Amino acid sequence: MGEQAIDVPDRTGARPRRRKPAPIRLQGVSSRHPPSTDRPILVSDLDEITPDQTLIDQLSDASALNDDQRRQLEHVLRCSPFIQQSLAAEPDILDYVMAGCGDAFLGDGLATRLDGLSGTRDERLALEPAAFGRELRRLRRREMILIAWRDLNGIDDTDATLRSLSKLADFCVAEALAYHEHHLQARFGQPRGPNGESVGMVVIGMGKLGGDELNYSSDIDLIFAYAEEGETDGSKTISNAEYFIRLGQRLIRSLDEKTGHGFVFRVDMRLRPNGDEGPLAMSFDGLELYYATRGREWERYAWIKARVIAGDQAAGRELMDMLRPFVFRRYLDFGAFSQLREMKRMIEREMTDAAMHNNIKLGPGGIREIEFIGQLFQLLRGGREPALQDRRLLPVLTILEEMGELDPTTVGDLTVGYDFLRRAENRLQMLYDHQTQTLPDNKFDQLRLAISMGFEDWGAFLYALDQHRDRIHGHFSEVLRLPSDGDENEDPLEQVWNGLGDVAERVAILERHGFEQAAVLERHLSAWRDTQGPAINGTVAQRLDELMPDLLRDISAYQGQVAILDRMLDLLAAILRRSVYVALLIEQPQARRQLVRLVHGSPWIASLLTQHPILLDELIDPETLYAPPNKTELAQELGELLGKCPNDEERSLDELRRFKQLATLRVAAADVVGALPVMRVSDQLTWIAEVILEAVHERAQAQIEARHGKPKAINEAGEVFTPGLAIIGYGKLGGIELGYGSDLDLVFLHDSTDREAVTDGPKSIDNSLYFARLAQKIIHTLSIRTPAGVLYEVDTRLRPDGVGGLLVSSVNAFAQYQAEHAWVWEVQAMCRARFVAGTASVGETFAEIRRQTLTQPRDPDELRDAVVGMREKMRTNQTETPAGLFHLKRDVGGITDIEFLVQYLLLRHAAEHPEILEFTDNIRQLDSLREAGLIDAEASEAIIQAYRTLRDAGHHQALMGSRSVVDAHSVEAERQVVIDQWQALIGCLPPGAEAERPE
Repeated sequence: MGEQAIDVPDRTGARPRRRKPAPIRLQGVSSRHPPSTDRPILVSDLDEITPDQTLIDQLSDASALNDDQRRQLEHVLRCSPFIQQSLAAEPDILDYVMAGCGDAFLGDGLATRLDGLSGTRDERLALEPAAFGRELRRLRRREMILIAWRDLNGIDDTDATLRSLSKLADFCVAEALAYHEHHLQARFGQPRGPNGESVGMVVIGMGKLGGDELNYSSDIDLIFAYAEEGETDGSKTISNAEYFIRLGQRLIRSLDEKTGHGFVFRVDMRLRPNGDEGPLAMSFDGLELYYATRGREWERYAWIKARVIAGDQAAGRELMDMLRPFVFRRYLDFGAFSQLREMKRMIEREMTDAAMHNNIKLGPGGIREIEFIGQLFQLLRGGREPALQDRRLLPVLTILEEMGELDPTTVGDLTVGYDFLRRAENRLQMLYDHQTQTLPDNKFDQLRLAISMGFEDWGAFLYALDQHRDRIHGHFSEVLRLPSDGDENEDPLEQVWNGLGDVAERVAILERHGFEQAAVLERHLSAWRDTQGPAINGTVAQRLDELMPDLLRDISAYQGQVAILDRMLDLLAAILRRSVYVALLIEQPQARRQLVRLVHGSPWIASLLTQHPILLDELIDPETLYAPPNKTELAQELGELLGKCPNDEERSLDELRRFKQLATLRVAAADVVGALPVMRVSDQLTWIAEVILEAVHERAQAQIEARHGKPKAINEAGEVFTPGLAIIGYGKLGGIELGYGSDLDLVFLHDSTDREAVTDGPKSIDNSLYFARLAQKIIHTLSIRTPAGVLYEVDTRLRPDGVGGLLVSSVNAFAQYQAEHAWVWEVQAMCRARFVAGTASVGETFAEIRRQTLTQPRDPDELRDAVVGMREKMRTNQTETPAGLFHLKRDVGGITDIEFLVQYLLLRHAAEHPEILEFTDNIRQLDSLREAGLIDAEASEAIIQAYRTLRDAGHHQALMGSRSVVDAHSVEAERQVVIDQWQALIGCLPPGAEAERPE
């Protein structure tokens, strides 16, 4: 009997429990019964829709149809009066159809079939406009009948039919564009940009056409664009704007105008900026400005399916890349929720019209509801999940299932329902080639539609239709469920936020909710609300009214509630103009609670989020937030970000900064909740810096080489080679001990040994200048301040001769300096130095220089005097810490004393034990000293524990936004360990220890 009205099987074997919506009932029809074989089609009704046998005989004989083809013909004519009338008027169309039935996909043979129908493209270009339009219309009629034949007879499934229709529209638009470009350029010449480059039309298909999902008798939504303003180069010159508007007008007329031969496609241009009042064609700059400043939510919705269907494809790709951030925002767009909810209310208001219940697209459980479900998630997460940027609906539903956003039952019901509805829509429109989604109201067309869908009567079709629509509407209601409007219980915290009642009453409410300093908190909240009042209106006011009671409730769970509130209010003040972030905190309670937790744990995180609210998106997924990626994953993530802006330096600067902010936030969040030990925190922060340095070096090198070429030199064997640059990390970077606010101590080395060597580019420069410019470019990229902030402050004073030396040294000059001129403190610094980015072979040379320098034999007494003298000099030049407090790094018994102790031991013993130089971080250096038998296990462990405690305290102070100063008694034991180990291992107390010895 064809398709039965049965339940769609659940792929998981069980359906999720949900509120069952009211059944959908079609206007004037009772469809709540299953199909039954005891309700046969009335013979008189079937006779009325059965085509004339004489016509069938004539067509069959003329086209020599076999029995199967004759049955197919009879079925098609019964289902479509449009096709019956067309074949009666032009019987030769049937031969065209028979020839096309053997193609695998109709869209692939369009050009060949048009050539066979109307001659070559050159011949068509020579036609008069009316004749050209006639040929397009002849093609369209034949193709539409061919598509319907294949669809109705089951040769093509629904997806193939939609793609064939879309491909036909693409082809007709491209043919018409080529024709009118040819004739318009003959009159005005080629449009050109300011630099003389040619400019072409870009035709964007929107809606169903853009998604390759065009229905049978659909109009096509188009937008016309061109890359640049300018003028044509013909003898009669016009502006590019005028040229492309004229071209668009002619293109539309060719397709849309109804003549004695019909039309090609109805064209709708209302999706362009400013609709009917906007220019017919716009430049890329004009489009970008419009969508950046005036683009509305429904326009983002429309652009989800946008596709370049004709014209300049390369320019079209550029345009799509340009507008992608408008459509798919990089932050999670929770403002879309309220917009789509309003659109849902509009749909539901429309559905109160009884006539709408017969509309399979716009009525309850219709096509539009499925589209809303998919496109909600595309608007919400498409910027962060590129897979969701697919223009086609069904692949998006599959991806949402894979992501866990929709369950398998929902996706199964929506997928099967979508196929059923789109097939019904097409076959409804095949009746008369009319653009309609309303079910027929006469019994003969009802019967035609039922038979075309594989049912034996109208009631059976309606039963199946209603089952699909019931499921779709139920899922739609579930996915886009609105908050209950029937809750009349007022939240007392709303009264506090809105300043209702007297102050004492509001304070009492806060106290009942667990606030310890309720009066102070109420005062701060009221002052903020009064100060920000002028900025709080419209959407922002509504969202704050919804957010603040829940936010206050979250804050009440922590100690230090006033401080948390103050930090949160600073953050809210920063995001008031971007109400989408307020929406995020409403729609994602988990994100809001994570935010309060982090703000409580770290004022530094609160400040970071206030300065860069885009980072709020990261609060959505705790698994990602509290599990920072490893170095390989960081490099891949940064590579993907920079890959989106290969030639846009300004954007790449911002992407680098946002990457660092995001990566650092993850580390800090994990640190705050105790998911990372102190040494792992430093590892993570160091990896972030290394990945950034590698990326910055790579991009800077590419930019310098594009201008000057690659450096070339001749090695000792007389061979030409390409020298490279190595970035050497000193200090905390070299020691893998970066903190949250650490700067980078860098030294730059190259291996070009030929002083006469130059680069091989068109603007050649000597190699030393090349490497100097490369290092300057790297430093500039790291330290320049953009709206997104600074990457790192860079310190290069540890290079040979300090600020008076060359910014970049050759490895030979560097080795000579270390051997002949370096002070002991410079050699000490090399204990923590290592290659971090750039050319690995140069890094290997540095490692050998480091080994040779540090393994030089040294007199123990002279070494001790030099190390102690430098430590004394540092101490006397530093600011004195107030009594009772302790500076974790520079005071006696602090981190610097540990570093000096380790460096002394390395320099004292490296000549006999070079293996102790393998690592550059203090802890593994202490382990190496222990393994070499140079210090005992007890001393090593005591120093390591003291070091970890001090470092952990330093990280905590940074997260709290405080200086590295703590109460002296809190680290008294650690200080004493350091002082005692100085005495035991160096033979003296650290400078200042006598005056500051802990009691």
